[in-house]
Amino acid sequence: FGPVMETVTTVLTNGVNWIVAHNALPLSAIFVEPAKVLFLNNALDHGIFGPIGYEQVKTLGHSALFLLVPNPGAGLGLLLAYWFFGKGEMKEAAPGMILIHFFGGIHEIYFPYVMMKPALFLAAIAGGVSGTFTFQFLDAGLKSPASPGSIIAIMAMAPKGVWPHLNVLLGVLVGAIVSFLVAALILRADKSTDDSLEAAQAATQAAKAKSKG
Repeated sequence: FGPVMETVTTVLTNGVNWIVAHNALPLSAIFVEPAKVLFLNNALDHGIFGPIGYEQVKTLGHSALFLLVPNPGAGLGLLLAYWFFGKGEMKEAAPGMILIHFFGGIHEIYFPYVMMKPALFLAAIAGGVSGTFTFQFLDAGLKSPASPGSIIAIMAMAPKGVWPHLNVLLGVLVGAIVSFLVAALILRADKSTDDSLEAAQAATQAAKAKSKG
């Protein structure tokens, strides 16, 4: 498992660096969303996005790079889909998870859902790509990193004014809708009879322990 994680970390980091260098920001979600689930979000947020984002803030007053990791849209859509179309313990736990994720900013709460069904990586990536594209299209961004990644912290870091806040909300909303639709298709096609929350959390903890060395 160790060598696999090291390889994945290298690929994700190099991929993000290439995308940022070539100004293909929406595609960053292809690497960011899996990296979040594998607990590499801090390495990306502070090691790559942070330094570039602060430089953009000096000239533009905000940066979309500060929205890539904390954006709760993809996770929100995924949890909503599980609430409506999931099975077993994980379906029952989804409403509470939504509150913790969206308002508490603890994205780690939805990682077991993705670890249990890796196909849901596609839903998270689709939500991340669409949300980031919306941020870039509307010139949305934050003044500094939002921590934790709750909608409250994100709104607090948005530039002053109605439109800057609305543009950020629209990006989150678009990401949530797209993630929900893709996750719903995956879950409706799933033939398993039950999903063990305990087993999913164990897999997530294993990934977390490895990411921390």
